[in-house]
Amino acid sequence: MTQRTDAHTTAQDPADAAARRRDRYGALPERIRPQDTVETKPATVPDPARDTYNPDEWLIRYCG
Repeated sequence: MTQRTDAHTTAQDPADAAARRRDRYGALPERIRPQDTVETKPATVPDPARDTYNPDEWLIRYCG
């Protein structure tokens, strides 16, 4: 059976550990605005011919 080894050393100076912790976690990361987290773009390229209304086609399709 293998033994688990810790990467941390147990003999540390508390002041040294506190200084390293403060250097690593002492400042918050730069704030990100919600507007910068979302990218909007159309899922497909708009087709202007598809959305045009043709009354003659409507009459032929539904009344003819």
